[in-house]
Amino acid sequence: MQEILIICLIGAIAGWIAGAIVDSESGSFLLDILIGIIGGYIGYRLFGGKLNITDNIWVNKVITATAGATILALIIKLARRAARPRRSI
Repeated sequence: MQEILIICLIGAIAGWIAGAIVDSESGSFLLDILIGIIGGYIGYRLFGGKLNITDNIWVNKVITATAGATILALIIKLARRAARPRRSI
């Protein structure tokens, strides 16, 4: 149970940071948390332990999760932009 709470906390931080980086305009803090949790998994699968920038393991986990969440937020933003109907003049 404690591990799930830690994952959600790291995901929340990563989602909030990724939302600020990408300017996701999601309008929902809960959506940013969900993007952070899923993005954390994506970041772990893409980068694993390769983003060891500091000696602090928790900071490295947040950096990895933020990288994955930023990638996911960019994909979502591009998909929303592509799905938006275009106005003809």
